[in-house]
Parts: sequence; C-alpha cells; structure tokens
Amino acid sequence: MALSEVYWDHQIPLPKLAPVQAKVTVALVALLCFINSYDGEFVFDDSEAIVNNKDLKPTTPLNNIWNNDFWGSNLSSNSSHKSYRPLTVLTFRLNYLLAGGLHPVGFHVLNIILHAVISALMIDVFAILIGGLAYDVKGRILNHAPKTSLLAALFFATHPVHTESVAGIVGRADLLCALFFQLSFLTYCKAFNRGSDRDDRFSVQWVVVSLLLCAAAMLCKEQGITVLGVNAAFDVLLICNVNVYELSQRLLLRKIPLDVSEILRMGLLTRLALMGLGGLLMLYARWRIMGTGPPAFTEVDNPASFAENIFLRMVNYNYYYSLNAWLLLCPWWLCFDWSMGCVPLIKSATDWRMVWLLLLWCILIGLISQALCSQDSQRRRTLTLGLVLLVVPFLPACNIFFRVGFVIAERVLYLSSAGYCLLLAYSVGHCCCRWSKYRKLLCVSVLALLCVCVARCALRSHQWRSEQSLFTSALSVCPFNAKVHYNVGKNLADRGNSTAAIAYYREAVRLHPTYVHAMNNLGNILKERNELIEAEQLLSKAVSIQPDFAAAWMNLGIVQNSLQKFEEAEQSYWNAIRFRKKYPDCYYNLGRLYADLNRHVDALNAWRNATVLKPDHSLAWNNMVILLDNTGNLGQAELIGREALRLLPNDHTIMFSLANVLGKLQKYKESEGFFLHALRINPNAASCHGNLAVLYHRWGKLELAKKHYELSLKLDPEAPGTRDNYNMLRRKLDQLKRPTP
Repeated sequence: MALSEVYWDHQIPLPKLAPVQAKVTVALVALLCFINSYDGEFVFDDSEAIVNNKDLKPTTPLNNIWNNDFWGSNLSSNSSHKSYRPLTVLTFRLNYLLAGGLHPVGFHVLNIILHAVISALMIDVFAILIGGLAYDVKGRILNHAPKTSLLAALFFATHPVHTESVAGIVGRADLLCALFFQLSFLTYCKAFNRGSDRDDRFSVQWVVVSLLLCAAAMLCKEQGITVLGVNAAFDVLLICNVNVYELSQRLLLRKIPLDVSEILRMGLLTRLALMGLGGLLMLYARWRIMGTGPPAFTEVDNPASFAENIFLRMVNYNYYYSLNAWLLLCPWWLCFDWSMGCVPLIKSATDWRMVWLLLLWCILIGLISQALCSQDSQRRRTLTLGLVLLVVPFLPACNIFFRVGFVIAERVLYLSSAGYCLLLAYSVGHCCCRWSKYRKLLCVSVLALLCVCVARCALRSHQWRSEQSLFTSALSVCPFNAKVHYNVGKNLADRGNSTAAIAYYREAVRLHPTYVHAMNNLGNILKERNELIEAEQLLSKAVSIQPDFAAAWMNLGIVQNSLQKFEEAEQSYWNAIRFRKKYPDCYYNLGRLYADLNRHVDALNAWRNATVLKPDHSLAWNNMVILLDNTGNLGQAELIGREALRLLPNDHTIMFSLANVLGKLQKYKESEGFFLHALRINPNAASCHGNLAVLYHRWGKLELAKKHYELSLKLDPEAPGTRDNYNMLRRKLDQLKRPTP
C-alpha cells in the first residue's frame, strides 16, 4: 500500500482543505447543482413507479414490496420487467407516509440530499483509490491525495449526466445503489485497519459486512453487485500490490517462476473466495426471485440486440459504448429517452460512425497500456483503479451478459462516472506537473469547467421539473425519436390541447409506423372529435399489429358502437376482455352497448362485473341504478343504490340517482336527504335542483319547489322540462292565492 503523498497532488489548482471542510464543500456544490428541482412534479417513469404503484400506499400489505417488481407488478407476471428493488420502493413508501400522500417535494428533497451525501463520500473513495489505504491511530482514513480526491469529488458532484438520477424520482434506485456501493467498498477497506504490524491480518467480519452492504445495494438496483469486482481489483492491486503487467509477463513467457506464496500469506485467495461465494449466492437468489426467466424486451426497447447477425450486434453495442463515453465527456445533449430512432442502427462496415468505435478503442487501449506498462507505480495504480471504477459498474448495461431494455440510459452512468471523474482529476494533475508554467491557465480552465457543469446541471434539472419542459427539451436532441413526439403529444392532450397533440401523434406514427400506443391515443382523440372513420382505421391497424393490445380493442369497440356497428363492437369488447381478464372499464362499455340494444339483463351483468373488479367504479353503479329505475324495477334500484353508497359514501351522482328512485317510491323524506347531501357536495348541479324541485312539487312543499326550480333555471336556463314544470307550479300558486268566490 502507498503511504506517501501522491507526487502530483500539490500541483492540483485547489486549496488543501481539512477532511470535514472538503466534504461540506462538495455536498454544498452538489446541492447547488440540483436544488432547483426540489419542487418539481412527478415526471415520465415516476407515473408508473410512484403515482400508479399501489405498493406505496399504507393500505397495501408491506409484504407486497418483496413480491413485486419496481413498478408494482408481480414478478411472476409475463409483463414484469423483473427489476427487483424492494429497498428503493420502501423509501418511496416512507416518503408517502411522511408526506401523507403523493406530494413530490419530499421525494425530490431526499434525492437531492442523497446525491450530496454520495458526492461527499466520494472523497474517501477517491482518496483510497488514488493515494492508497492508511489509517491514523483513531481508525480514520488518511488522505494522501487531498486535492486530487477533492477535485474528482467536485467533478462527480457537478456532472450533468447525473440529472436524470437526481431530478427524476425514479433515479432514487441509482442513488441508493451508489450509496450502499460506497459503504460496501469503504467497509471492505475497514477489514485492513490492522491493530498490529503484521501484514497478513484482515477482519473476516468486515468482509462479511461488506457483502451484506453489497446485497443491500443489489436490493436497491441490480448494478450494486458490481462492487464485488471493484473490491477484488482494489485488493489485488492495492492491498497485495500485484503488478498486473509483470504478472502477465511471468505467466505468458514463463521466464521467471511465479511466486504466489506472498499472495497466499496475505489471504487474498480467502477473501476472493468469500466474495465469489457471496456473489454467487446473491445471483442465485436474484435468479430465483426473478422466476428463473429473464425479462422479455422488444425490438423497440433495444434494436441492436435484435440485429440479424452477431457482427452487427457487436458493432452497434460498441457504438452505444462510444455514445455513453461521449455523454461523460460532453454531457450537453441529454435526453430522457434514446430509443425509437434516436440512435439509428449501423448496418454496414462502411457507415461513417464506425470512426467513433475505433476512436473509443484507441483511447481505451492507450489508457490500458499506461495503466499496465507505466514504470510509475502511482500512475499505474490510479489509472488501473480508475478504469475499473469506470468499466465494472457499467457491465450490467453492456448487453454482453443479457439483453437490457434500453439503448442508452443516462442513469446507468451514475456510478461509472466516478471512474471517469477520477481519471479526469488525474489528467489535471498530470498536466499541471508537465506544464507547470501554464498552471494559472489550467486553474482558470478547471474553474470554468466546474462553473459550466454547475450551470448545465441547473438548466437540466429545471427541465426535469415538469413533463412539458422535459419532453419538449428532447425534440432538439432526438428529433427522429417517435417516443419523444408521443410523450409531447400525450402531455399536450392531458392539458387539453388536443389539436396540437394530434400533430405530434401523427409525427410519432410517421417516424415509427408500427407505434401502436401512438395510434391508440390518436384514435381516442379523433373519436372525441367525432372523426370516427379515421379513428376506426387507426385502432384497427393497432390491433392488427399487436393483437393482444386490450386497450386498443376496447377503444375500437367504443368507436364501432358510435358507428352503430354493434356486432363488431361487441366482438371488440370481448377481445379486450380475453387479453385482459380484469378489465372493469371494458365491462362498463360493454354494458353501455347492451343497454343501447335493450339487452337489459346483459347490461346489468356487465356493469356488475365492472363493480366486482373495481368496487369504486362509480359510472357502473350509477348506470345500474338508472337502468333499473327506467325499467320500473324500483325496489332493486334502491338496493343497488344503497349498496353503491356504502362503498362510495360521497358520490353525489349515485345520491342523485337513488334520490330519484326514492321519490318515485314516495319515500320523500329520504329522497330529500339524498338530494340535499348531493347538493352540499356539488351545489351547482342544475339537474339536482330541478329534480329536488319536482320532489317538493309532488310532496306539496310548493314554496321550496319554487325556490329550487328557480335555482335550476339560473344555473341552466335551457334545462329540459324544468321551465314547463316551473310554469305549471306558478299557475298552481296563482290559483291558490286567488280569493275563494
């Protein structure tokens, strides 16, 4: 282990701070970068992972967290992405409990704090990787590279590629994984905090604790297991001080016999065996939890993995690596999604983009040769461990071991960026040593780089504050990405701007002609605008491309019903139910079709199925009451209405319908109570005032009837029948006021 100062450290253009001051400085800079995202909304994947995830709600059993994936789906489901991150979901649930609901501020604040803590802890990690492992008499880590580790930590704290992980709440998985990754590494280092002068002593207990923290990192995100690779490299290169280049020469040339007695004496094989066994157990447990089957991804998710031959697959994978490297080098073009045409496939060896692959490997080979062959042991160690920290955490996302569900994902670079920041800080120190006469210029350049990174982080985190700004920011980065246009269109539609949404949905379909979700949403808007023919064509095309698309089948049924194609509509509804067994909205729409066809029993059965699947389905309950009322089954209508109100005690529409039934049954007092309760909830309901007036009219409370007729007509002067009833009442009141002859 290196116990001397790193020779280039004093050349770094930063002040030498005390350990606590350095960590506070880094944490404050990290907060400065992302603080403006604290009051952002739930955006993009937050909708599925948080807003629609039932595992966050206190009413859901806590055990569900351990049985479901990150998105709340059961791990055994075919639609599950198999992302098992129960500790991350548990922190979401705690946020929900502390805030008393889905209030995004608490979620964002915790993310920002986690990034600040991780950035501060990076000083200790970098200090060990650059300057070696040493402890003072109190067991605290000695930092032999205080300036270099501080600079690397500042680069990490301000790197704009982290915005998705910090400003996007779903990025909590990456943050927690990184935190436990650091703790696992630092705990592994604790195993060598020797209480004696013997070099062969290490603590098995601390190694076991490190493995447990690795398991915790893996329960936050799968990437956490890669800390074992970093720990192993650290052990070999720093604890055992193995010269990898010299070792490889001995093994290959066999000129000098390999002496492994020193390595055996230091217990390296024991530690590697412990980590190997622990890693295998974690992988086995993960495989069993996942259901012994990998997640199923489509060509849209990762087109390179579906390329026609292995050569094209490897070429495109390497092109993806070069793009990830570019995001670390120049994080200016950032996008929330890189799929669907954002990165066109390389289909020929003559594609000009092959240059980027060659450049990437030339740089990597140059770094590896310096890391292995340099005569400078400090440079050799720093470069090697920097490359390990850059490459090893990225391995789960590289498509080599298994297919991943994305093209490029900025969030997976959160840990790998630490290796890049270490290498960048080393490069600054090396340049300062080599070109000392330009030290002031280098100092200004480093300061300018940090300022630009802070500004870019602030700008990008501001874009993550709302879906509108996030999605529109991607249009200039990935103009050929159909998903970007789809999300912009969806956001516009959600805000009521359906005209603009149509243009973006059309562009999404043009860019990706088999984009069934864009067809479905576009068909829905056209249906609402009564452009039924084109809506039917789009939805029919969507289900022909993806026959198990239940939502599109249901929407097609609604359109066909509007076109009075009743048989086709019924078949479409049943297709939707066939592909999604528990589909209450489809049963509701099927019931409406049957009601239009006067198939009253079938309609009631369909609506009853909807309420069984979704007990709070207000429309289905209300339609049952109305249908039974209209067909003269007042007693049954009353029973259904009362049952509905037990489940939905504040639903004013059901109160209104039940009040009408009770009025016809001459239960005037109860009917009045429900009308008045409904009006307390919704005082501007003209129909409720009108029907209450009719009740009072029948009941003989004519002044009250007059009052509510007038209120109804004030709210809706064109209310059907109300004016006629009001005029009839006025004539009756006039007759009563006339003196008897």
